[in-house]
Amino acid sequence: MHTGFQRLVAAACRSNCPCAEGLFPTRIRHCLFPPLCMITDAVFLGFTMRQMLWLPLGAGVIALAVALVFRRTIVALPQGTDTMQKIAGMIRVGAMAFLRREYSVIAPFAVLAAVLIYIFIDRNPSNGTTLPWTALSFMAGAFTSALAGFIGMDTATLANVRTAEAARGGIVGALRVAFMSGATMGLSVVGLGLLGFVGALIIVQQFLDLSYAVNVLTGFSFGASCVALFARVGGGIYTKAADVGADLVGKVEAGIPEDDPRNPAVIADNVGDNVGDIAGMGADLFESYIGALLATMLVGLTVTWGTELALAFPLLLAAIGVLSAIVATLVVRTKNPAGVQKALKNGMTVSAILALAGSFALAKALLPDEIAMGVFWSSAAGIVAGVAIGWITEYYTSYSFSPVQRLAESAKTGAATLIIEGLALGYLSTLLPMIVVAAAVGVAYAFAGMYGIGIGAVGMLSTLAMTLAVDGFGPVSDNAGGIAEMSKMPKEIRERTDALDSAGNTTAAIGKGFAIGVAGLTTLALFAAFKEAAGLSGIDVSNPTTLIGLLLGGMLPFLFCALTMRAVGRAAMAIIQEVRRQFREIKGLLEGQADSDPAQCVSIATAAAIREMIIPGLLALLSPILTGLLLGKEALGGLLAGAFVSSMMLGTSMANSGGAWDNAKKYIESGMHGGKGSEPHKAAVVGDTVGDPFKDTSGPSLNILVKLMSTISVLTAGMYGSGLL
Repeated sequence: MHTGFQRLVAAACRSNCPCAEGLFPTRIRHCLFPPLCMITDAVFLGFTMRQMLWLPLGAGVIALAVALVFRRTIVALPQGTDTMQKIAGMIRVGAMAFLRREYSVIAPFAVLAAVLIYIFIDRNPSNGTTLPWTALSFMAGAFTSALAGFIGMDTATLANVRTAEAARGGIVGALRVAFMSGATMGLSVVGLGLLGFVGALIIVQQFLDLSYAVNVLTGFSFGASCVALFARVGGGIYTKAADVGADLVGKVEAGIPEDDPRNPAVIADNVGDNVGDIAGMGADLFESYIGALLATMLVGLTVTWGTELALAFPLLLAAIGVLSAIVATLVVRTKNPAGVQKALKNGMTVSAILALAGSFALAKALLPDEIAMGVFWSSAAGIVAGVAIGWITEYYTSYSFSPVQRLAESAKTGAATLIIEGLALGYLSTLLPMIVVAAAVGVAYAFAGMYGIGIGAVGMLSTLAMTLAVDGFGPVSDNAGGIAEMSKMPKEIRERTDALDSAGNTTAAIGKGFAIGVAGLTTLALFAAFKEAAGLSGIDVSNPTTLIGLLLGGMLPFLFCALTMRAVGRAAMAIIQEVRRQFREIKGLLEGQADSDPAQCVSIATAAAIREMIIPGLLALLSPILTGLLLGKEALGGLLAGAFVSSMMLGTSMANSGGAWDNAKKYIESGMHGGKGSEPHKAAVVGDTVGDPFKDTSGPSLNILVKLMSTISVLTAGMYGSGLL
């Protein structure tokens, strides 16, 4: 006998719904609980593809609305003393000045790239149109990526001083402010991603057939990738040049504490936290987000069980991820300084669980029975892999675990043994993440083919808003600690900000590990799209042309890292010379009787970063085009495969070595092995300085390198033949 509730559900469902047959024995296999049947049938089964696109569009609007609420809440909070506001103002002015100069360099390049895309891509007669759809899509992608970076950094530079002031009242208020800032960035990235990408698809679909409209969006992804590359590389060079300069002269040579106002590079260092770890990271994962959606949809054009369903599913899955992240922000709470890390992990866990449940319900409601569970397991593989990589990264980079504790112990015999042990740790740390990524790829492919790999990437990125919220929390906390130190706030305030900063260091390392895993799955999906577009059946390593491409691709990440690390070294040297000059020429500076000139260090770091980012950027942009034109599409396929493999290993090892060196220093500073000022601490400072460009410049930039190369290859696949060989 049916209950009243069951009859209500049955009446709300379509006439062919199994719910109407009895006590839900069949439909339970289709949804998590009976009410969900009513919702999914009513929402999805009666909608066309074009109508379903409005759902992820709406999720994007909701994300931006919540982000706006968070920002307004932050702005309404007190800013502390005049001194605190003055210091925060200098950080904000420096960060915005860098961003303006960076975007002024990117803008002309973007216009030139759009013109070339129109000439060589849009004017192709085989497209059936000469309108600049791809070029306009490129500009839209570049603009939204830049806007996402700007919003994140704008909020972070407002939140840092408010976090420091909130720390007067305890850890609870400080955590709330810093996390809201990170959540603003995370929700802005996914909101703008969905709003821009889906909005572009809706507009283009009004004029073009669905297949061509999806291919046009390759331009959107390319635009996002270009901005992300320059933001990550330029921001990474800036932040590490300033950090290295401040540490080597201030802490090592002069023997003054970190964030001491006597050090003229301290403000530049705090500016760098924002331009590198906020704007750069935001643009990086915005590009991954768009790339994963695009790659999955391109592969979805080839499936046989329903093209429109295959195209709609990743967008709807992303929308579910947005809503899951908004709910998960509610659980990030703690009253204990020691519980900050646990609170942040709780948020990530809840976001992943909700995304899993939503993915299951969506697959069962939307997809044919023969493919539904396969697609769900593919998305689950990606979500679980993202969580697992986070745990593994934490194990190798947090001083709560033995690898970093062992690394800190090696500092007792000097900087040389510390660096040797740190490099070994980084190399060893590639094993488990690669096994996890390989397992995720294997599961996804087994259940849903190449489409499953794309869904795995989208599944992993369904938690992006929360991942970025946790990652963005770290630089804000770091800035808050700097402001507390420079404004001479009480010691207990700095201890509270240090607790937040310590948790932020670990979450930042987790974010970098997550970004590497995402890059792997996204690149594989983009590679599948390239093979389809270029008409390649596979990568034949017995073909000499392919092998040449494979070798060149394997070399490229090493060349890219060499260029970016040398760039950091040159820029850092300029900062070091300036800091030494000020210590030498400004009477009474080291005694605290005179003020430094931080604006000069900010200016030097900005100019150096903008100048040094050009060559690595051109390398990433031109290498796939030249390989395709000169050596042909087979060599280009080899280039992409080689770059993918070597960048995954190199990026993981560099990020984890750098993170481990950083936290080994903090472990010693907590009182272990002699504490601050001891010989092990001096060795750890050297290790941390070496690791800075590893974890914040070269390593993270490799993610964008390989994705950008893949996106360019998909966009230009039709231009390549057999080459000159």
